Amino acid sequence: MSGALVLVVEDEGMIADTLESYLARAGYRTVAARDGEIALQLHRALRPDIVLLDLRLPKTDGHTVLAQIRAVSDTPVIIVSALGEDLEKLTALKCGADDYVVKPFNTLEVVARVDAVLRRTQGGGKAKDLIRIHDIEVDLQSYTVRRRLPDGGDRTLDLTLTEFRIVSHFARAPRRAYTRADIIDACFSTESDAMERTVDSHMSNIRKKFDAAGLPDYFTSVRGVGYKMIA
Repeated sequence: MSGALVLVVEDEGMIADTLESYLARAGYRTVAARDGEIALQLHRALRPDIVLLDLRLPKTDGHTVLAQIRAVSDTPVIIVSALGEDLEKLTALKCGADDYVVKPFNTLEVVARVDAVLRRTQGGGKAKDLIRIHDIEVDLQSYTVRRRLPDGGDRTLDLTLTEFRIVSHFARAPRRAYTRADIIDACFSTESDAMERTVDSHMSNIRKKFDAAGLPDYFTSVRGVGYKMIA
């Protein structure tokens, strides 16, 4: 799970800084929000892999933040709160929290909880089939490629099945250069399609569709080899 993005929602600066520091040492990327409104804005804009959420927050409380996140996504959420009563824990878990840690806590334990929740949610669930690279999401279940917009929405690219197979193949190993023969073997289903000049045609169409969606320069030609995705 190294490199996953963690949204730390905590209004106490020292606690937030400590969490971010330990998470960074464990290989995670982090972004912090000091109140509930900023947390929701960052969740919409950045779509983090997991959220660490305090309940007592300025502007918008943690229960409301959790409810609004759950209304639009299945992002894993771990509650990190001084409210340690069983009723608080049960309420948060019933409302969609994936785990609950009571303050004061051992920071290494929180990192371990993050590891465990991500293994559980990404190891056998939907997140496993979602590849994110910069502003695009490749959904291997719905066979769609979407551009993530600054306002938190998205735009689906109108790709053919073969074009989707090519994009998803590149997305699994961005930066790797593929020969036309590699692309044919991995992405073409019938011999009638499997001609190297057909690869060039598909790559040209993919580039045009990415450009039209405001996503230029995602693919480039590699002289003497074939093509690669610029990650």
